[in-house]
Amino acid sequence: MPETSPSAEERRPPPGMIRIGRIAGSPVLVSSSWFLVAALIAYLMAPRVDQVQPGLGGWKYAVGIAFAIALYGAILLHEASHAIAARHYGLQVDSITLHFLGGATAIVGEVRRPRHEFWIAVVGPITSIAVGAAALLVWLVTPDGISRLVVEGLAGANLVIGVMNLVPGLPLDGGRVLKAGIWAATGRDTTGTTVAGWTGRLLAVALAAWALIGHDSDAPTRTLVLGLVALFLWFGASQAIASSRLVRRFDGLRAGDLARRTLTVPEDLPLAEAIRRSQEDGARSIVTTTSDGRPAGVVDTRALAATPEERWPWVAVSTVARSLAGGLTLPAAISGPDLLRALREQPASQYLLVAPDGSVAGVLAASDIAREIRRRPR
Repeated sequence: MPETSPSAEERRPPPGMIRIGRIAGSPVLVSSSWFLVAALIAYLMAPRVDQVQPGLGGWKYAVGIAFAIALYGAILLHEASHAIAARHYGLQVDSITLHFLGGATAIVGEVRRPRHEFWIAVVGPITSIAVGAAALLVWLVTPDGISRLVVEGLAGANLVIGVMNLVPGLPLDGGRVLKAGIWAATGRDTTGTTVAGWTGRLLAVALAAWALIGHDSDAPTRTLVLGLVALFLWFGASQAIASSRLVRRFDGLRAGDLARRTLTVPEDLPLAEAIRRSQEDGARSIVTTTSDGRPAGVVDTRALAATPEERWPWVAVSTVARSLAGGLTLPAAISGPDLLRALREQPASQYLLVAPDGSVAGVLAASDIAREIRRRPR
């Protein structure tokens, strides 16, 4: 039976995650860290709730938890807008996750055009600002009390989230907007990613400096939150820069140029005979074929090494071959970012390369790609 990977809807959520539903066909996950956030918000809001409505006792913490739920509902709208825009432009959305520092939308694949990058990025802050503006209008007509306090918090939080996300540094949405602009101007998405990534790093350093220099012993929570946000920005920006460097090193790299000389043999041929023929032919890889000549698998060197040599005459070569089902076949002409994208979507140690006429063009080994990438300038 060919192996198939489960869809995003079928996969179990990762440890520490709770699935609460789906939006635009993608699962919505909540990190267990959210409960810490809810508790922190309840604790921080309690004094303010006491000012607005004294005498609630322990119920004042329930107000904070209710506000946390409403706030993360607004963040979910922010992330859902990213997901809907991504699907509109033909991208797959693996999941929407709500976590300690907000939310994240896992988009599978690469955006092909700068304007798509722009709209997928900017729609999130626009949504948050719209929600904040709507809450502000509601606040104007809400009477004093708990309801007015909650609406006030939602208005302020959403406006801050929307504006802050427009700051031009990765991994913030504004960084992707900046990337789209530079991409459109230079024609190179990697240049946009690098510039926006370094801007994100500078922003992280500035935020960390603010947390340390502006440290207030009376407000340790603020210092801690600023420090966590700075770390989040630094690692997110660094990851984007590293990814951009890798994409640049794939520029001009053509799969066919790294193809190993390949021997095709029937899949029921004894392994010993297949090895003899490959040595005689000078082939570095072996592809098995079905009775009608269709490629079926690629001999796995690790499986071959694990098979005792005395058994080779008695087992079929197919017993040490990895099936080609599941995306392990690539066109020999694939190159650059398209090649990198294919490798990311279907990681494997070997791939079958096929010529335009459908014939076997060779085998591409991940180790050969890694060797070539290391040889190229950073």
